[in-house]
Amino acid sequence: MSESDLPVPAVPVRRGAKRRDRRGRGLRGPLVPPTLPAWRTRADKFDDVVLRRVRRLDRQWSKQLKGVEFAVEEVPPSDPAPWEHRTVALGRYFPADPAAGLTHRIVIYRRPLLARCEDAEDVDMLVRVVLVEQVASMLGRAPEDIDPGYPAE
Repeated sequence: MSESDLPVPAVPVRRGAKRRDRRGRGLRGPLVPPTLPAWRTRADKFDDVVLRRVRRLDRQWSKQLKGVEFAVEEVPPSDPAPWEHRTVALGRYFPADPAAGLTHRIVIYRRPLLARCEDAEDVDMLVRVVLVEQVASMLGRAPEDIDPGYPAE
């Protein structure tokens, strides 16, 4: 029997499709309903940590941080800044460019930051440190001035 003699399936089968119809019972529903905390992704939880830390900074420095954009990206771009020698950036401050209509921006890079943390407490602390350092760089102040609890090395 050749390949052309085989019956053609009515529905095209995609390899690697994530369907599951075991024993003819129908497709399975989600394992975790959206009402439970496990529904949220790790990226969503990370965004919450960054947002909580930005709000805390904004309470103290609202006047100076007015109009500053905060963002989270997965990884830094492949072209490092000239001052970043053989290191992976955890966050960056991009100065405003009025000619292009851009405001000050502070970006936190999720994956490099999470790679350095063991638990949620480490994530919270490292997000705090990176944000404080970037805000201090933007304002031209010492990190200890921005956050008195900044861990001195």
